[in-house]
Amino acid sequence: MSRFRSCKLLLPPLRDQSCSFRIRDARLADVPAMGRLATEFAQYMTELGDPTEFRLDATALERDGFGSRPAFRGLVAERSGTVAGYLLYHEGYDTDAACRILFVADLFVTKEARGQGLGAALMHKASEIGAACGAKQLVWTVHQRNVEAQRFYKRIGANGVESLQLMCLNVS
Repeated sequence: MSRFRSCKLLLPPLRDQSCSFRIRDARLADVPAMGRLATEFAQYMTELGDPTEFRLDATALERDGFGSRPAFRGLVAERSGTVAGYLLYHEGYDTDAACRILFVADLFVTKEARGQGLGAALMHKASEIGAACGAKQLVWTVHQRNVEAQRFYKRIGANGVESLQLMCLNVS
């Protein structure tokens, strides 16, 4: 059995079904807005005490997400024609469960747009994409100090995996 327990997203009902926002695939034209949001996300994480040197910006988004060999794909949450959130993902594989997964590399919604269902809608769309490509699970990491995000993920039905520790090894 996989240490990543499968979860069904428990999405809160949208307050306004008349399209107060929409979720769509990210496009090259979204890169400047996504870059600004990535900077806002980095500032938020730094304020939480994350010592990471955040490098995701518009240049990296364009190079690695929209170049000849995209490392990820993205979704945006658009409200009144403005990008108010994004989610980056890529496909992966869980060898323990012998199943495909969709790894959520980044999820961010602006402070002003939080609590309006954008994050849940982005995760829901990611779960649909995952199911369509044969994934059995969405998997992601969350910083220990990002308690707000942890609460959000639990509200939508996610389970923490206490038995795993993230490891990194620089290769260049």
